[in-house]
Amino acid sequence: MTKSNFKNKSHYTVLGVMSGTSLDGIDLCLARFELDYSWQFQIIATKTVPYSKNWQQRLRTALDLSPKDLEVLNADYTKLLADTIQPFIDDHSAIFIDAVSSHGHTVFHQPHFGKTLQIGNLPNLATYINQTVVCDFRTQDVALGGQGAPLVPIGDALLFSEYDYCLNLGGFANISFEQKNQRIAFDVCPVNIVLNHYVQSLGMAYDAEGQIASKGTVNGPLLEALNALEFYRIPPPKSLGIEWVKSDVFPIIEAFELDVEAILRTVVEHCSIQLSIVLKSHQLQKGLITGGGVFNAFLMQRISALYGQDLQLANVMVIEFKEALIFGFLGVLKLRNEPNCLQSVTGASNNHSSGSIYFSEKKQ
Repeated sequence: MTKSNFKNKSHYTVLGVMSGTSLDGIDLCLARFELDYSWQFQIIATKTVPYSKNWQQRLRTALDLSPKDLEVLNADYTKLLADTIQPFIDDHSAIFIDAVSSHGHTVFHQPHFGKTLQIGNLPNLATYINQTVVCDFRTQDVALGGQGAPLVPIGDALLFSEYDYCLNLGGFANISFEQKNQRIAFDVCPVNIVLNHYVQSLGMAYDAEGQIASKGTVNGPLLEALNALEFYRIPPPKSLGIEWVKSDVFPIIEAFELDVEAILRTVVEHCSIQLSIVLKSHQLQKGLITGGGVFNAFLMQRISALYGQDLQLANVMVIEFKEALIFGFLGVLKLRNEPNCLQSVTGASNNHSSGSIYFSEKKQ
């Protein structure tokens, strides 16, 4: 199918592919999107393929690689994506897929310097899996002066409009909502990228239900130092990256030389404070809460307590695969040459249709 044919369709079946900063694995979400006055979606199948310990380590240290080694990592990761996607497609061979829409994996994100890199967005991904591929959604937005993030708010607006706000608790917390007839969205604070980092010293991948954090005691001076970070005083649009965590957050935490329980408890309190400030200041009520942080019961309790309201959760499939679902939708909008990046969200010079489209020979 050629690019021009996509514009004339009213329904699309797309495989959305997402890898987040938490390094949990690669999320796959096969979904059908249909346009009938408004956009509707149906999730057909989902799967998370965990990273091996070797791949977790390679991705965790990617920021420190030389340009040459980054090229090798990019090529290897593109092949890993193909080897992850192809079996999933084979398992659902009875379903025709219009395209695979992939986020890739973020190595660095420094929009203030005009830099962002997501590996796994090489053209040969389309050749490996014999599918039309839409990818590399952030680069164009950064080139247009935007933050290149967050990217999911267009999906929040068009697929989940019944909610006042959408909050994702992943490696970072990001929120999106309508304000004065335009979509506003931004990263709020780090969440799992910090919590998981410290709990790994105990030999665990994550703090199940926040049980370890709940046993700790808040360290007042550390909490004050985290809340004083300059990022929280910057108005949106704004976004966060792993570089900021390494340069601004980890050094503050490590200077206090606390045990892991105290660190986790203080970070949970910090996240809860920052999130409750945003929810209260914008008077947000009915929300869709997604991301791995939803399963941290203690974190959810602290946010609710400081916010003063119970948080409403989505069904488990949406909680776990919303970002992969929306990246599939971003691919649909790109294939239709319709805006999938909003100026009001990223700060780019204009709304635009971002991403690259690669066709395999068999899909032409």
